[in-house]
Amino acid sequence: MRAAQVSVLDGPQAVAVVDLPEPVATPDQVVIDVRAAGVNFPDVLLTRGQYQIRPDLPFVPGSEVAGVVRQAPPGSGFRAGDRVCAFSGLGAFAEVAVAAPSATFALPGSLSFTAAAALPMNYFTVHFALLRRGRLQAGETVLVHGAAGGIGTAATQLATAHGARVVAVVSSEAKAAVARQAGADEVVPSDGFRAAVAEATQGRGVDVVVDPVGGDRLTDSLRSLAPEGRHLVIGFTEGSIPEVRVNRLLLNNLDVVGVGWGAFWLGHPGYLQQQWAELRPQVESGLLAPVIGATMNLEAAAAAIGVLDRREAVGKVVLEVA
Repeated sequence: MRAAQVSVLDGPQAVAVVDLPEPVATPDQVVIDVRAAGVNFPDVLLTRGQYQIRPDLPFVPGSEVAGVVRQAPPGSGFRAGDRVCAFSGLGAFAEVAVAAPSATFALPGSLSFTAAAALPMNYFTVHFALLRRGRLQAGETVLVHGAAGGIGTAATQLATAHGARVVAVVSSEAKAAVARQAGADEVVPSDGFRAAVAEATQGRGVDVVVDPVGGDRLTDSLRSLAPEGRHLVIGFTEGSIPEVRVNRLLLNNLDVVGVGWGAFWLGHPGYLQQQWAELRPQVESGLLAPVIGATMNLEAAAAAIGVLDRREAVGKVVLEVA
């Protein structure tokens, strides 16, 4: 099979597409003929050995697949020919991938493989972030950093679907258009966002901050929260991990909340199917519709990861494998 492989930890440009043996599935795994694979920021970190998971070299990156089941364990609920998406952990950037049945999800007939490949990482993460960790309620206001990216557009759509008002933070007018396409009620520039948020909320602040960016935005994000607001720490695409001056949390009874979706579901394997049961009706109704910013073929895997590395991505970047 053709697969994108990391053999040296020199960043995205070192990813090479090669011929490899197909993965050997264990009896309890689903084998999937891959049609599309989602590209995520952890893929950037994996190519440099900077992610918390550090697989032995060489390895095939990618964690989101969509395709057709080739074979599945008896009693898994899947059979050959089923259209699915899955969270594979690794190995998604290939013509064949394997996944656990608990991390494999039957697709609505109307959903394309390209759109389906954008679901497992981003939408499941923000579902966990907003609803379980962030305790989002209808009528609240959510500030979304990096609102034009995969996590940002997913967070905007999910928050809107649950009756929240969304203020999107972006760094360019092109990204503002993507945030509006995802359903943001208001869009503010990343430079000086605190003042813009204060104006948009008449000085009250927001109830929830979705932050996959990190870096020096933290302090002004905390200052943008209303009393009893929640700041959701999802990632650090800016590159640096900020520190919290905890005295800032006292005055308005603020929460800084860690969002470790993977760490949670690994200890609660049934949780993924519970999430899909809640997300699928919203996907079928069109409330959740991944914003695809770019599609590339498998041969362009290095370039696709590079788009995220350079912070150029708008919407979701997807590799179309077949």
